[in-house]
Amino acid sequence: MRRGVKVWIGLAIAVFALLVLLAINAVIVDGRTGEASVTEPGGRVLELADGEMQVVERGPEAPGGGTGPIVLIHCFTCAIDWWDGMLPRLARHHRVVAVDLRGHGGSEKPDSGYTPPSQADLVAEALERLGVERATVVGHSLGGSVTVALSQRHPDLVERAAIVDMPPDHSYGDLGFIAGLAFQPLLGEALWTMKPDFSVRDGLGVAFAPGYDVPDAFVEDVKRMTYTAYDDSPSGVDDYVDEESLDLRMADAGKPLMVLMGAEEQIVDDPQRALDQYAAAVPTAQTHLIAGAGHSPNVEKPAETARFVLAFANRPNNP
Repeated sequence: MRRGVKVWIGLAIAVFALLVLLAINAVIVDGRTGEASVTEPGGRVLELADGEMQVVERGPEAPGGGTGPIVLIHCFTCAIDWWDGMLPRLARHHRVVAVDLRGHGGSEKPDSGYTPPSQADLVAEALERLGVERATVVGHSLGGSVTVALSQRHPDLVERAAIVDMPPDHSYGDLGFIAGLAFQPLLGEALWTMKPDFSVRDGLGVAFAPGYDVPDAFVEDVKRMTYTAYDDSPSGVDDYVDEESLDLRMADAGKPLMVLMGAEEQIVDDPQRALDQYAAAVPTAQTHLIAGAGHSPNVEKPAETARFVLAFANRPNNP
């Protein structure tokens, strides 16, 4: 047998063996689930019919009843700690409930249930357990889509809705080719298995204005996730937005709306256009572009973002 033929056969065997290993790894990685646990200071895990959810409560009336509650719902790959800069400010005069979405932080990580409606139903169950209703619900990015779903599916729980850096539809760009590799079959699971901290940190960098120093705690938030939660959450949002854009959904929900966007966005192309689109669908909506912030003004500009949220939460219902 010629030497060249032997080389090609050897390469074919090596490629086949690599594909087999990748397939086995994908099955293992996709099959992993995770139990709920307390990961936040003062957090507790609620055992609910649809799963276990970690919550943190702050404020003068927590954990009792009270008026004017504020609910905080974090972004994709994030957790309750992304609200740490805002929580003390909001909790001075309001009961504040921050939740870890399914698959994130200290909440349960099952093999399904990552669409915005499914997430909203679990949040609703948690709020009902806590006796929270007629809340100002603030959702960051992925949490914005869950806030919209909560407003539509459980209107008695939502007094008003605030969306932070979640564009209304798919016309505002994406994470790019490199980030997209993490969602490709076989390759995505392989990259997930071998991800070093520095690559996680680099990936998170787009969630802030250029040059922002990503905290170690945020890297740990990503590492707590399963690949299923990581892979299914954005695809669930895509399907939800494909059915109807978020601005039109909020117009249908009829709730008072505020939308905040960071002026130095690296994920959302033209954040001012996103604000304008929400305002066109909901003419009474408040919209604000936050200077010096990227995709996460709740982290980058917590005092300013908290001021907007408090003013919105305390305003009369009639615009």
